[in-house]
Amino acid sequence: MADELLRVEKLNKSFGVTHANKNITMTLDQGEIRGLAGENGSGKSTLTSMISGMQAFDSGKMFIHGKEYAPHNPLEANEYKVSMVVQELGVITSLSGAKNLFLGKMESFTALGIVNTRKMVKAARDIFAEWGLGEVPLEIPAAHLTMEQRKLIELARALSIDPDLLVLDEITQSLSHDTRQIIYHLKDKFKKRHKSMIIISHDLEETVDICDSITVLRDGEVVTTVSTEEITTDDLKQYMIGRKLEGDYYRTDESADYEDEVLLEVKDLGLKNGKLKNISFELHKGEILAVCGLSDAGIHTLGSAIFGMEEGRTGTVTDKNSGKELKTPLHMIRQQGAYLSKNRDEEGLMLQASIRDNLYIPSANELAGFLGYTKKRDINGFAQKAYDDFDVKATGIMQPIGRLSGGNKQKINLGRWLSKDLKYMILDCPTRGVDIGVKAYIYDILRKQKKEGVGFILISDELPEAIGMADRILILNNGEIKGEMTRGSNFSESKIIEVMI
Repeated sequence: MADELLRVEKLNKSFGVTHANKNITMTLDQGEIRGLAGENGSGKSTLTSMISGMQAFDSGKMFIHGKEYAPHNPLEANEYKVSMVVQELGVITSLSGAKNLFLGKMESFTALGIVNTRKMVKAARDIFAEWGLGEVPLEIPAAHLTMEQRKLIELARALSIDPDLLVLDEITQSLSHDTRQIIYHLKDKFKKRHKSMIIISHDLEETVDICDSITVLRDGEVVTTVSTEEITTDDLKQYMIGRKLEGDYYRTDESADYEDEVLLEVKDLGLKNGKLKNISFELHKGEILAVCGLSDAGIHTLGSAIFGMEEGRTGTVTDKNSGKELKTPLHMIRQQGAYLSKNRDEEGLMLQASIRDNLYIPSANELAGFLGYTKKRDINGFAQKAYDDFDVKATGIMQPIGRLSGGNKQKINLGRWLSKDLKYMILDCPTRGVDIGVKAYIYDILRKQKKEGVGFILISDELPEAIGMADRILILNNGEIKGEMTRGSNFSESKIIEVMI
């Protein structure tokens, strides 16, 4: 029998009238990799935040190695060898990667009030090397790092205490296809050292593949805990939502289906820093054009470059209907284009503002009346319609968006643009951090918008998503297009990966 690492007994947590966790009881053995599954709002993040000391529980008990455990903050949890990487980004962008890694623990690098930066960077690199986290420039401000690199710094920070229990909340959704291998290798190291992990991932296939067991939560309660050898992804979906998921998840047609009319032309697009080189393609009316590649391929940079957000851009992006070159985000928006960033909290939404204001801002000009004045009634009506159309789960349009689950945030992030009369849209990982139900909902929206003639550039780290939704797939390697595939018999993960590497 394996030794028990964690025991949770009848744990409860409420936020006002919302009972986020109800009598949660579960155990975790040493060397066990446990998945937590459930829809957005099911209570997964609340449970793990209590285990990691980020929030106090209202009632119940927890035990680590048989000793009662009730951490008041993450530092106390660290003393019990428990650490966590949260879903949203948790770095201070003005500080270097090394300083973020050792934030609050820099005493050993400080003498007479002066931080020995060289010593600290070396110690940070040693942690990266020990756990096989790859290469990240740790001496520069985190603002200059990619979202993926920032996430690896957070992971290194959690690993720096050599934890017995590591909690990962949606970390793989921030990582590219190849960088995810780091998590898989890390899992193997933990098992060999009789350490444990709790993993939250909305990628159900991944959850079944890498976990030993899965605890399913629904409406704040434990539905079941099962061995991954005894469950399929379809079973898991049914446990999560309490019913069989109806309708098609991905597209069912087996061939490309779009019009001849070209909406957007990208020609010889590049960046002076060399991250993109000679990118050329056309986006057609009613087409979903996916873009895939490994971590350093430049797929996310491509999206922001097309939208006009990257400095030193060369080549042209042209709206074919008007013939106008699109050099800035405003140019694209004026030609009925839009861009959805992978990093929705920093580059998409205003987290301190209301749902209403987030929905309304992109359409402010269209709603403005005489002398630019907009009636409050019109703003509220517009926001309420979008709120209803996109099935947002919240207390109402005046609720601050920062309090919503990831899935509801993304519905608003999409809805604020799709409420406009769009011709084309760049979507960078639109289903990152959302549950199975919201994913299916987003895919259904894309299918409907496609039928209405909207063209989509779908940048994705998820090969099943690209294969399931795209008419064509562009494969990038080292900032260049290395392959193109059209929907049909040659759409397969193995063929795409062959070109990617």
